[in-house]
Amino acid sequence: MTRRAVFVYDDRMSAHVLSDAHPMKPVRLKYTRQLLESYGAFDGRTSSLERPRDATKDEIGWFHSRDYVEGVEAIGAGLGGVNPARFNFGPGDNPAYPGIYDAAMLSTGASLTAAEMLAAGYADAAFNVSGGLHHAMPDHAYGFCVFNDPVIAIHRLLQEGMRVAYVDIDCHHGDGVQHAFYSTDRVLTISVHESGAFLFPGTGFVQETGAGAGRGYSVNLPLYPYTSDEVYLWAMEQTVTPLIEAFAPDVLVTQLGIDSHYRDPITHLALTVQGFGRAVSTLAAAAPSKWLALGGGGYDLQAVARAWTMAYGILSEQEFPNDIPESYRRAHGVDSLRDPDVLRIDGKTVSDSRTFAEASVQTIHRLIFPTHGIRTA
Repeated sequence: MTRRAVFVYDDRMSAHVLSDAHPMKPVRLKYTRQLLESYGAFDGRTSSLERPRDATKDEIGWFHSRDYVEGVEAIGAGLGGVNPARFNFGPGDNPAYPGIYDAAMLSTGASLTAAEMLAAGYADAAFNVSGGLHHAMPDHAYGFCVFNDPVIAIHRLLQEGMRVAYVDIDCHHGDGVQHAFYSTDRVLTISVHESGAFLFPGTGFVQETGAGAGRGYSVNLPLYPYTSDEVYLWAMEQTVTPLIEAFAPDVLVTQLGIDSHYRDPITHLALTVQGFGRAVSTLAAAAPSKWLALGGGGYDLQAVARAWTMAYGILSEQEFPNDIPESYRRAHGVDSLRDPDVLRIDGKTVSDSRTFAEASVQTIHRLIFPTHGIRTA
């Protein structure tokens, strides 16, 4: 059966600027939409571009405290009387920029729009590239993230009685989502990321497996710096695929951060765009009939546009040619959707990354698989 896919987007998502020096550039979302349009991605009957709505305060309140939401609103409007530092805003990762509240309400509303389209049967797969802001905590901003749209979208799907599996392939650990569902077995959370021993936020170790009813339902697959396509994909196939199949969700929610790319300026994994695409294809093969995809990290702007274009092609069952269409190539100087086939990574790094991944996989098999009745050889 052909999958009906929607790409949830509005140019307002790309209009704000966190700061001139900040690595998070919202214009990357616009570039992704432009590249998809150059490929004619929304021209068919089973793929469309859909506009989002804003989230409501009540919806944001499903996860975030009232004081925090009202504080972000006041900061975004430039009102006095609120100390931004109280909510972890300030120089560095989380600047308090003008319009911050409106931008956060829109990106969260876009994830809710996507979730509601799935729940209503309007779409089988939906992609909100402005979403995936997985670090935000109930009462403070964290890691470039203001409101935690994955948590809020998952909550909306739970209201529909759906069983939800969440898989996060951002280079950084999905700590805010893990925090939200750490004590429940209604949501399976899986995070594949560079180890917290080397990268922010310093969490996401294999031993973080959930608490109470949620024990065995928080899964972490940490990886070594400069892990490349082959090792990354092997580790996913050994863990993520069998866990999704055993959990049997009604809907798969994926955070598709592409800061795992080898050219990303603030991380240390070594995926290619086509390796990322193969990871997304692995998720597609395991996905149930409903699939909500969200954006996330990614700080090499053209790697982001190319990778998320490929991801939407997989979601919408379209295969895009490797040659970038002329209109986009002329504007951005990018020739190829995929990266060069071979990256030069020294043998010791390859060996170390494989050994590290094997240890993570073995520990997941020992600590997590028994909870889900999965046997290993």
